[in-house]
Amino acid sequence: MTALGFLYPGHSAEDDYPRIEQLLGSDIRLDLVHTDIGEDAHRVDALLEMGSARRLAAGVEQLRMAGAESVVWACTSGSFVFGWEGAHDQVRALAHTAGMPASSTSFAFVHAAREIGAGRVAVGATYPDDVASLFAEFLRAGGLEVTGVRGSGIITAAEVGTWGEAEVFALARAADSEDADAVLLPDTALHTAAHIPSLEKELGKPVLTANQVTVWEALRLADRRVNATTLGALFTREPIVQA
Repeated sequence: MTALGFLYPGHSAEDDYPRIEQLLGSDIRLDLVHTDIGEDAHRVDALLEMGSARRLAAGVEQLRMAGAESVVWACTSGSFVFGWEGAHDQVRALAHTAGMPASSTSFAFVHAAREIGAGRVAVGATYPDDVASLFAEFLRAGGLEVTGVRGSGIITAAEVGTWGEAEVFALARAADSEDADAVLLPDTALHTAAHIPSLEKELGKPVLTANQVTVWEALRLADRRVNATTLGALFTREPIVQA
């Protein structure tokens, strides 16, 4: 049994995790601890506080007691808002506190895009435009080309959590561009685990979503590889060998 740990802010789309655990169909356990979200706002100051070392450290002991082999801060906006170097500092501090390999959803997107050989990506974000642009900057710092960014102007994770299949598909279609190798939907408050194969079929390319890449990143840190066609191209393709 491989136990993977996740620090998830608040309550929005956390039910994606038991769904993904079931879809993995293997000896994988996903342990999720809710962190204090503070002010629920896609606003830079609120996001910096949400992702502070103090808030993340509060949930670590529970994961350690559960036997987690790796931990991922399951929040995209609460990691990329720190910038490339600041997000590195964030996960280094988390790894030190947890005593295990650590990462965040923002780094998971960069690593996952590299894994499937997607050098050019389109972004469909639920965030306001200024926050969405910070995610694009983060991706560029990670060596990816961003073909376009589609923001949705939503302020709270609570509202994002109410979105259903129709809204998710509309966002992905609006974000897609012909020259993008993959479409990225970067919000762990967005329910996407049930829709990934259908999204990829409709768009004709890989789709990377926040909770999907977060779980994949935790598996990568634990040195586990699981083939799961129901979780899209990321979980079925052979890794790209970096030159």
